[in-house]
Amino acid sequence: MSFLDKKIDKRLAAYQQELIETHYREVENMYQKMRGWRHDYRNHIQTMKAYAAAGDLEAISIYLDELDTDLNTVDTVVKTGNSMADAILNSKISLAQSKDIPVMVDASIPVKLRMSEIDLCCIIGNLFDNAIEASLALPPEKRLIRIYMDIKNTQLYISFTNFTAAGKQKKQGRLFGSSKGEGHGFGLVRIDAIIDRLDGYLSRNSEDGAFTTEILIPQI
Repeated sequence: MSFLDKKIDKRLAAYQQELIETHYREVENMYQKMRGWRHDYRNHIQTMKAYAAAGDLEAISIYLDELDTDLNTVDTVVKTGNSMADAILNSKISLAQSKDIPVMVDASIPVKLRMSEIDLCCIIGNLFDNAIEASLALPPEKRLIRIYMDIKNTQLYISFTNFTAAGKQKKQGRLFGSSKGEGHGFGLVRIDAIIDRLDGYLSRNSEDGAFTTEILIPQI
């Protein structure tokens, strides 16, 4: 292995570690919010008991509506059957929603995956981050990220689609041109390396203002 190859591998490893640490911080933040809500649960019950004792049903109704809205911000949005996928997807969904980006998810992973959790984290995390960044260039009413994950025969299928302001992008090999800089490039290279190592299939397409990445990874 040449000096240049070793340098690139070292930089990729450092980027991967930084990415994983970022994802886990996001997950920890989500669970801290959940723990905070549970900690306040007794106080909420006492407040509603006070309203009930006063016969103030309207106040109880308003309070319950406020609690419902608050709970929706910390409740688990997606349950795929895979704990790592749930953690990453839900943390990224929370991040996207905080930036006024709607997310539609249809994901089911009912079997134990052959791939490692680190590989799954890198793939989903990078795809979601890229979709969020592209969506931010659009006005809020045109933003949307669609995610589909399922087991098709003996393969894990992953599809990410987001709308983009760049129009149809020019393809360079398996990648598309980007002005987002070095970190973005490492993310795409990392995904490609994982897919190649797992003998998977990857397709990127840019059509009609939408950018789609499709991945198939054998599970036997």
